Amino acid sequence: MKRNRCGRIGVESGGESLISSAGAALLLKSAQVSGLDRELSRVLSPWRAARSLHDPGKTVLDLAVTIALGGDCLADAAVVRAQPELFGAVASDPTISRLIDTLGADSAAVITAIRSARAAARAAVWGHRSPLPAVGSVVVDLDATLIGAHSEKEGATPNFKRGFGFHPLLAFVDHGAGGTGEPLVAMLRPGRANANTAADQIAVLDAALDQLPAQLRSRVLVRGDSGSGVQSLLWHIHDLGLTYSVGFSARQPVQDALAALPKQAWRAALDPDGDRREGAQVAELTRWMPATLIGWPPRMRLIARRERPHPGAQLHITDADGWRITVFATNTVGGRIAELEVRHRLRARAEDRIRGLKDTGMANLPLQAFAKNQIWLELACLAYELLTWTQLLAFHDKPARAWEPKRLRLRLLAVAARLITTGRRRILRLSKRWPWADLVTSGHQRLAAIA
Repeated sequence: MKRNRCGRIGVESGGESLISSAGAALLLKSAQVSGLDRELSRVLSPWRAARSLHDPGKTVLDLAVTIALGGDCLADAAVVRAQPELFGAVASDPTISRLIDTLGADSAAVITAIRSARAAARAAVWGHRSPLPAVGSVVVDLDATLIGAHSEKEGATPNFKRGFGFHPLLAFVDHGAGGTGEPLVAMLRPGRANANTAADQIAVLDAALDQLPAQLRSRVLVRGDSGSGVQSLLWHIHDLGLTYSVGFSARQPVQDALAALPKQAWRAALDPDGDRREGAQVAELTRWMPATLIGWPPRMRLIARRERPHPGAQLHITDADGWRITVFATNTVGGRIAELEVRHRLRARAEDRIRGLKDTGMANLPLQAFAKNQIWLELACLAYELLTWTQLLAFHDKPARAWEPKRLRLRLLAVAARLITTGRRRILRLSKRWPWADLVTSGHQRLAAIA
């Protein structure tokens, strides 16, 4: 019988040629391929202190890589600082803190500069490999989420769920069923901010459109929950010539229209694969509530979905005769209402993007000042984009294309390697026993071929 010697291992430091985050070489190569490293250096040069040894653009990129690796505070930059063979010279903690102070003092201009670098890098990445269909809609999802705060941080307030913290409003571009998505914009707001504040929704949408290549902006479909179903936003979308699919509150006029709706108006609902969904039906309400649509944009349609609540689901006051009722508005002309309803329901992918962003720095806003946390949130978006661009360029035909950040870190980014110098080349040598070693090496080769 063989003895299990697991655990009988001593530990000591040493072996400076070891790299513990070798998979991050993929992120650095993506930053190089996209031109993100050069753009950040260019747009942040006005904030470089006289006789400074460290480029603010390089420091911001180091922080984004730190967050992508799982860091959730400025001090976690020690992870990349400890590996200069891979990441180069990384600023000290005091230098990073002073830079964040400087950037936070001019946060609006800094965020504008970083967003311009992100937009340029996005255009470069999409120029190599677009995540979007050649024709059809470019889907931009609007959604808000709550972030808890465990101390009296500036701007943290009680929220509608009796918590305490912040209530950022976010915009994502959806890559579709075979991919992930990218966070275009994140607006930090106090916890008491409303989800349906039209001015905030419009500002986030306009900033999100600026993040897209100009030739794609006319194809945008704005998708959101009932927080986006406000007149001012829909008029803004209408004036821009775009389409929308947003939740609509099922209040009394909707209830009256549902009561007047003939039974034969209901049609079978579909699942995302286009198959009939048992126990779910859809119907168009537009002609039964014309008075309610006065003042809303022209060609607006209301479509209802009803489904039996699953066992254990909490019942809503808008449920009728045992049916769970949801309603959405769209200005799409024509099309089967069942297919329009599936398109709208796929906005649930935004919840996956929010979960991924919270796993990539957004769950914890570590700084005291509101402006500095705005900068941190921008860095979290940048970190998430680095992960997504790496998946898009290096793994476009692999299952890793759709992995969420936690899985990417565990399987690809956290792999250790030995730094080998041979001739004039430096090579990261991975263990053959690492299950995803081939994926890391093939991904790096693809990125190197683009560069």
